[in-house]
Amino acid sequence: MRAFSGSAYRVVTAFFPHVDHTGCREEIIEAGEFVAAAGTDQKGSDAWAGVGPSYAQSFAHLCAGAIAPLLEAAAAIIGPLSGRRVADVGCGNGNLSVAAIELGADVTGLDPDAGMLSMARAAAPQADLLLGGLPDLPLPSSDVDAVLANFVVNHVGDPRAAVVELIRVCRPQGAVGVTIWPSELSAINNLWADVMNASGVTAAGQDRLPADKDFDRTEPGLRELLQRAGLEAVQTRTLSWDFMIDAEDLWAGPAGGVGGIGKIVRSQAPLVRTRCTGST
Repeated sequence: MRAFSGSAYRVVTAFFPHVDHTGCREEIIEAGEFVAAAGTDQKGSDAWAGVGPSYAQSFAHLCAGAIAPLLEAAAAIIGPLSGRRVADVGCGNGNLSVAAIELGADVTGLDPDAGMLSMARAAAPQADLLLGGLPDLPLPSSDVDAVLANFVVNHVGDPRAAVVELIRVCRPQGAVGVTIWPSELSAINNLWADVMNASGVTAAGQDRLPADKDFDRTEPGLRELLQRAGLEAVQTRTLSWDFMIDAEDLWAGPAGGVGGIGKIVRSQAPLVRTRCTGST
């Protein structure tokens, strides 16, 4: 197979005008001291440490499908992004930052992984790039006109604390936008299941959050999470898009330890990892 093509990659998104964050800060979990990226969500930062090049080669192309809708939704709330301050939280290799800069935005990108920031710096040298992550962003309160988190909230250990922090750094009447992967299986999930079955891989059970931290990965579930964090006028919708990538580039993600499938592949014996690639 030279390329993998999939359509209807469904992602739940939320775009909402931020009305007021009075009283929200007190709901955040106790913060540690700020030393570089200390105090960031350990689950989220550990999941992406050291996998930047593999992510950029593979899944970054898939995640990029939600960038334009996020930026368009922010502009619908606050007006054209030219001259506006935009925070790209969990900026990764900088794809969203680049797109926002092209629209004239003044971008601050944040990521807890220094390797990711290095790639973002190369892609978006005009951005102000900071080492840090949720739920303790190194930004003042009411600092930006729009704060965007593309596929970030679904990876953190305390989603509600993460959303509360997004609210804190956004000015009143600003815009906050997040995307998450829904619980339903997509074409790429089905592909990974086929690969594991053909290779004889036995995957461990899914690493779920405690019930008091988790939320339903659906439109109603995301809406409830955002409203409980203190947001008003929450709007959610489900996006879908087509995605095509060379098979070698796609496999760079699992082979490099990116995401849940990457953890599974990395945990296998060398012979099983070889079977997963289809090599002989």
